[in-house]
Amino acid sequence: MELRKRVKPKHGLSQDAPSEGRCNHNALSGTQEGGEGGVSLLGRSGSRSHSGSGVSPLRPWQQCVFMAAGLLAAVLLALTQAWCVNGLHENLLWFSQLTEVEREISFRTECGLYYSYYKQMLHAPSIQEGLKEMIHDNLTESKRTINLLQRMNIYQEVFLSVLYRLLPIQSYLEPVYFYIYTVFSLQAVYVIALYLTAWLLSGSWLAGALTGVWYILNRVDTTRVEFTISLRENWSLPFLALQVAAITCYLRPQLITLQQKVMVWLMYVTTFCFCLTWQFNQFILLVQALVIYTLDCGDFLTTTQVTTLYLVQVSSLLSVWFLQFCNSMILGSLVLSFIVAALFIRHCQPGVKTGSLVVRLGKVLLHSALVLLLTVTINYLAKKALQLQSDEHIFKFIKSKFALGSTRDFDASLYLCEEAFGLLPLDTLERLAGTLLLYPYVLTLLLLCGMLVAAALQNLRPNRGSTEEKKGAREGQVAAFRPDVAYNLLHTLFYGLLAFSTMRMKYIWTGHMCAVAAYGVCGTELWTVLLSALRCNTKLLLRLVRYVVPVVMIGFLYYKFWPKLMEELSELREFYDPDTVELMTWISTKTPKQAVFAGSMQLLAGIKLCTGRVLTNHPHYEDKDLRERTRQVYQVYARRSPEEVYDILKAIGADYVVLENSICYERRHRRGCRLRDLLDLANGHIMDGPGEDDPDLVPATHPRFCDAIKTDAAAYNTLFTRTFQNKTFHVYRLKKKRKKNTKGSSEPSVTQ
Repeated sequence: MELRKRVKPKHGLSQDAPSEGRCNHNALSGTQEGGEGGVSLLGRSGSRSHSGSGVSPLRPWQQCVFMAAGLLAAVLLALTQAWCVNGLHENLLWFSQLTEVEREISFRTECGLYYSYYKQMLHAPSIQEGLKEMIHDNLTESKRTINLLQRMNIYQEVFLSVLYRLLPIQSYLEPVYFYIYTVFSLQAVYVIALYLTAWLLSGSWLAGALTGVWYILNRVDTTRVEFTISLRENWSLPFLALQVAAITCYLRPQLITLQQKVMVWLMYVTTFCFCLTWQFNQFILLVQALVIYTLDCGDFLTTTQVTTLYLVQVSSLLSVWFLQFCNSMILGSLVLSFIVAALFIRHCQPGVKTGSLVVRLGKVLLHSALVLLLTVTINYLAKKALQLQSDEHIFKFIKSKFALGSTRDFDASLYLCEEAFGLLPLDTLERLAGTLLLYPYVLTLLLLCGMLVAAALQNLRPNRGSTEEKKGAREGQVAAFRPDVAYNLLHTLFYGLLAFSTMRMKYIWTGHMCAVAAYGVCGTELWTVLLSALRCNTKLLLRLVRYVVPVVMIGFLYYKFWPKLMEELSELREFYDPDTVELMTWISTKTPKQAVFAGSMQLLAGIKLCTGRVLTNHPHYEDKDLRERTRQVYQVYARRSPEEVYDILKAIGADYVVLENSICYERRHRRGCRLRDLLDLANGHIMDGPGEDDPDLVPATHPRFCDAIKTDAAAYNTLFTRTFQNKTFHVYRLKKKRKKNTKGSSEPSVTQ
């Protein structure tokens, strides 16, 4: 696909995201602008009567005004983000002017596969028939009938298709726009969630505004939704951000019982939606469970809070397990094994936080070792009992990434050779620093980490009792680190480490990074340290800098980056991929509807979406049999004999095989990471080109199939017939070995 510049037409961009907000005195109590009533880092809460601060308390109507202003700013920033990504998507592809097949081709790789199920549900005679086709699908994998709702996280496509059928919008809104507008609206939800998190932490809605501005300006590193619309992370991450906001609110100490119950339900709903929309939910929740465990070991949370947070995760995963027809991958997940182990060991060791400081530290280390051992044991037994191998490629990737296992494994190498699964590039930090995001984030992180360690050591000192017993004794004393701040600190630390290890995971980190940095700028902690160092720490000056600095920063960011954003939005390009359009048109018009196609995972996803033909393999890689089948299909790019390739393709029911020059003669990756190199290594063959090879590799006895078949040698022509070719693709039909093919005359060979 090529993106070409085009003559700028006059386009209007719609802003359809709804917004509403109500004044709520409790959800964000003590966080209104113009007062010092926010929650302080140490202690239960700041003075809500402003006694001794020289500031008059806000009247109820003033609180409502400030609350309404904060919510209005949140909605405006959310709409701005949705408008920006919609405009960028339109201007990148000239989407409104594309034909239907071009629009569908623009859903690249797995995005096309997921969108094809939305299209399939819409084209079904009824909702019931569509669901039946999802549950008993025989188009996605040839010679197999699979339950798509069990295998894949596509409930969002099902839900949207049903909603589109029921709503009276078919006459003026095309299905594709209903789909992409929904995804872009979730970006607005994402911004609102980050905004609320920063507001809750700092006690100032200016922190939320700064968060939203940073998120929009750092779009390259915070989201890629404008060109990967259907990716599961674009559906799930807004719900994860909402869950973090709900957890932050739940851990605030001044909530009443009813508010806590509401927050628990919100945590459950958002966690459930997050898990339902992304197949990697278990690994993200595992990191979150480690955050909760660390807070528990440091005595920052009560027993009730720890248990509640764990049970929210468990109940959400089990709910998804039920909806996904008892998907064994969820029951065999590490996060479930870890939570069970953590709760069991905690129950069996109630006195882990007693004794002297050294004794308590030793007990915590022993406790952690037992939890780790029990987690591994439970997970091993669960996978043996369930015969689960769906996620083993992920663990192979982790082992290979950290040099803990063989690097010749084909599945692991596919991930290792992709840039998205490499280390975080340093230019990411340069871009974040350019928008003034990195500097306050690092300062806030360093300050809070020091305070967190000091608070943890203080909590673990002897004769302090449990967290519940200390609640009443903390009034008027130096109290513990705020649990909501502690959670967000460890959240950004743990997911930051994940982002540095795997670049694709940076989108989980960078959004929350904006909220933490804004908290540092608008909260009291960083400014208290700085003003104390300058010996001018007064309440009036503290309040002044907390509100003036973020306003100045927002003004600076607007002045410097808004023209650049407008320039980017005004740069017009267009979709241009005539070879793929020609291929899809030929398949749709010249091949039987039940024809089975083999080829690369990425291309086959587009073939399913554009033509509805049957596939041999596809990009959803979370199945062992499918991974093995994909490796077999990819032998068309290895050094194998025509008879071997023919037998492999016939065994999986293929009628046609599509060969891509971009793979056969690939130059994008270095030697050792090209797909043909990975296949050579897996087959024990020496790789192409100059360079060193392992001593146990041997020369192949056959030429590379994808290149040799184009010579029209007799050994290939007896088994394959070329039926289509252009500059990019070559399509071959598999002949029948013993029976003469009577369809050959009806499928003319296309040469170009």
